[in-house]
Amino acid sequence: MTTSSSERGVSLGMPELPAPAYPDDVRARLERDAREIIARYPDSRSALLPLLHLVQSEEGHVTRTGMRFCADVLGLTTAEVTAVATFYTMYRRRPSGDYQVGVCTNTLCAVMGGDAIFESLQEYLGVGNGETTDDGKVTLEHIECNAACDFAPVVMVNWEFFDNQTVESAKRLVDDLRSGRTVSPTRGAPLCTFKETARILAGFPDEREGAVEASGSAGPASLVGLRLAKGESAPARVVHPRDGGPHDEAQDRAVHKPSPADHLSSHDAPQDTSASDPAHPAGPTAEEGE
Repeated sequence: MTTSSSERGVSLGMPELPAPAYPDDVRARLERDAREIIARYPDSRSALLPLLHLVQSEEGHVTRTGMRFCADVLGLTTAEVTAVATFYTMYRRRPSGDYQVGVCTNTLCAVMGGDAIFESLQEYLGVGNGETTDDGKVTLEHIECNAACDFAPVVMVNWEFFDNQTVESAKRLVDDLRSGRTVSPTRGAPLCTFKETARILAGFPDEREGAVEASGSAGPASLVGLRLAKGESAPARVVHPRDGGPHDEAQDRAVHKPSPADHLSSHDAPQDTSASDPAHPAGPTAEEGE
């Protein structure tokens, strides 16, 4: 006995119509930008990734119209473009917020508080993973390792770092984003909207005053291995117990005392977190076993 497609819950509806084209003025502008991007590559197909960022900067996500545009200017099929757009997680396939708030939930960030931050933000914002708040400001998602484990737990907003976060600092961060208050990353360029970020990722210069000069780098904890590989000797350093217990005074005098400009890891002695939570000590404060 056979069953019909409707009985199996399979829809055999009409094929999807071709994606609509951009309005003439939008297409003309995007074509000018596309020509500039394509000219950077000896093989035009290599321009597909930045072109996807370009169309994402237009609508805030990669639409079927955007993929059709990329296919047209590169001489590809829409299937080839779709295969790339669906492979990379930086390309959004549906409308998203002005600020992509990503909470790292890989192992180290998770155990340092990333899981708690992600769960709390879902409840606080009333959204699930990959969903956007009703005001269109914030899209929340859990993300993979950001190579910033020494500053765990890490939150990223439009790919800018917010290090050593806590549940409360993350809540204040999304409140500031939604209210339009100025938010400064722990390191790196000043924050801009997701559309503006996508255009920068397409390869166009960040023309905001001071943005390029503000670009940060890895912190001291990240660079220790590199310095040792170059034969540089690391200064002696003693980390005191977090509970402020007794320690040898002679040894204390030999402790390396970093300058205020040093950006320490959450795995060092308790330090202030990012600017969004200056009063909270970084890292766990409870005794082991509690």
